[in-house]
Amino acid sequence: MAAREEDEDDNKDNNCGNDPGAAPYGNFINYYTFNPPENRLSLLPNTLLRDLGYRDTETVLMLDVGCNSGDLSVALYRHLVPIGPETGGTPMTAHVLGFDLDASLVLRAQQTNPLPGNISFIPLDIAADPQDPDPLRDYLTRHGCARFHVCFCFAVTMWIHLNHGDAALLRFLSRLAALSRHVVLEAQPWKCYRAAARRLRKLGRADFEHFRSLELRGDVAEHARAHLETRCGMALLRCFGSTAWDRKLLLFRRNSEE
Repeated sequence: MAAREEDEDDNKDNNCGNDPGAAPYGNFINYYTFNPPENRLSLLPNTLLRDLGYRDTETVLMLDVGCNSGDLSVALYRHLVPIGPETGGTPMTAHVLGFDLDASLVLRAQQTNPLPGNISFIPLDIAADPQDPDPLRDYLTRHGCARFHVCFCFAVTMWIHLNHGDAALLRFLSRLAALSRHVVLEAQPWKCYRAAARRLRKLGRADFEHFRSLELRGDVAEHARAHLETRCGMALLRCFGSTAWDRKLLLFRRNSEE
């Protein structure tokens, strides 16, 4: 049975430090203690990169959006990059770049990173005005690639939506599409929005600035799919199923490399 959203938020309240309201952007301390990487990895086949057509002859770049303390970034690498008898002991060459707007979480990710040669972390607020130079484009250039092969965006959309509004959410999705060949998207459903707003009210704080003015309501994953397909040149390739918190994992693919 899927966990009730109220239970999820109670867990967050109990695990994110002295003041859960201090994480209005989803930058919860100890996030992976109550939503461990396995909750997503159990839905993703470990053959995903090969299923998408990537082989040992190319360097595969993956992007983890909103990486928090980096636990999921590391787990994604270990889950998806093949090594062992079936590959002759030669691993696929792959790199993961994780970023988060919370510099303290990024520092923790950097300090505990067990694979610094293949995984790196940077502080970045992707909803802010684009930086010049763009650190994501700069990373791609350094690796000789035009786009990330796979972008993972787990439970980030709601925080951008609540804090910056409808237009910012669509710009965010457009940017991910422009940067990526494939996007794995987990968008929080509308009940998560209500629960997040309720949590602030319980703490005596004001609502999120855009909560009551949002027009993209209801099935947020469907709004995201429609935008990616009609405005961003992407197509829904597969749904991997739903997490324990009843959130779909959707895989999108670029229609062309133009």
